[in-house]
Amino acid sequence: MKHFSCFFLLALLLANAVQPAYAENGKRGWEVKLSKLAFDFNSTEVKNAEAYQDFSQARLTADSQTAVRGLLNASADYYAKRYLWSNELIMDYGRTKIRPVDDETIVNENADQILFTTGYTQRLWNIPNFLGGFEIGPFANLGYETEFTKPQDAPRQRVLRATAGIKLFEGKYLKSLFAAVVGERDYTYSPTSNKVAWEAGFKIEQPLREGVTAKYEMLFRDYLSESQRVQTDLDYEFSADARLEVQLYKNLYLAPFISYYTAQAKYFGKRGENIYVGVSLSFSHLFKAARQESQE
Repeated sequence: MKHFSCFFLLALLLANAVQPAYAENGKRGWEVKLSKLAFDFNSTEVKNAEAYQDFSQARLTADSQTAVRGLLNASADYYAKRYLWSNELIMDYGRTKIRPVDDETIVNENADQILFTTGYTQRLWNIPNFLGGFEIGPFANLGYETEFTKPQDAPRQRVLRATAGIKLFEGKYLKSLFAAVVGERDYTYSPTSNKVAWEAGFKIEQPLREGVTAKYEMLFRDYLSESQRVQTDLDYEFSADARLEVQLYKNLYLAPFISYYTAQAKYFGKRGENIYVGVSLSFSHLFKAARQESQE
């Protein structure tokens, strides 16, 4: 809470310092886009590997395996004169299947998330000449998070999440910078648990040259209290992603990336980590663009 209050005060001071105007200019109407449809796939099929186990040739002795990961990020946003109504769907799934020689098949999920968010943001201030320009306003979101498949030794995640805070958004470089209070209704376990947290995050884009853009994302969520004590409760979680997006042809992009996730359990000491490094082939498309209006 202290961090959120400091961020709110800093935003107000910044707004007064740069003499902002109400955000009466900028986008108007619906903007519907497929922000990203990415797909990573690799497969290794080894035949008669059992006959070559004594050979020092990895291509003959390896286990057959298939790795696949897909990501969809789509949004439908409505820009009004004084507010923004945003809707976003994120679907992320990754799985590796290993078929060892003379052993059982192993299936390992490395990503599994479905997240739908709808939210209202007040377009309160427009800062046109600082850090590439951006808008500032309070916001409130309602989201639901679940999974494609139920984990083998745990129930399927089901969380209803309400968020309220202040945000800097719609800038040339600063796509989002926010701090918020979070209320969760966790239906994963019975009885359900009510949780309170605070979170902060950002999305930044940096054009390097024509067709090449560096993108950075970060989210930190710190849980303050819960109504039911469960062994799987988190104390905090942190995720970060950095990628270099290179345009191949029109809406087709190739992006080397590194993603990092870590979380600390509330009731035992070891912190979990996940680092994912790879190259993503993605597609994006703007179905409908909001119109641009200048300030009257």
